[in-house]
Amino acid sequence: MSDIHLTRSGPPETVLDSEPADATLAGTAPRDAVSAVVADRPRFLAAWAALGDHARDPVEAYAAYRVGYHRGLDRLRANGWRGSGYVRWQHETNRGFLSALAGLARTAREIGELDEADRCDLFLRQLDPAWPPTT
Repeated sequence: MSDIHLTRSGPPETVLDSEPADATLAGTAPRDAVSAVVADRPRFLAAWAALGDHARDPVEAYAAYRVGYHRGLDRLRANGWRGSGYVRWQHETNRGFLSALAGLARTAREIGELDEADRCDLFLRQLDPAWPPTT
């Protein structure tokens, strides 16, 4: 279970638990290698985001990012998130989810789903007011 920080100065913050130690991605792994990781570790959020990054077309990317986003919501809830509060980029374990959500926003815009793209962009800024990350 991850930490949830309650403070008087703002909403709670959720930090996702770590991926299993043996769940890794080579930095710029080819698409087939990333796909194999996803098949072996379907809850590995960074792998879904990487699969979207390596997609053959915008629709395939959209699908991968969407799965990563929904898997991420499941992981957030399992870590105590109740639908509001911060999920910040500064925490390495949150980056797979936030990357999938950012990819979903980008590809939704690319395929003409502008309402969804706007919702995703807003959600990113609600989760991390410092969005987009500088690192």
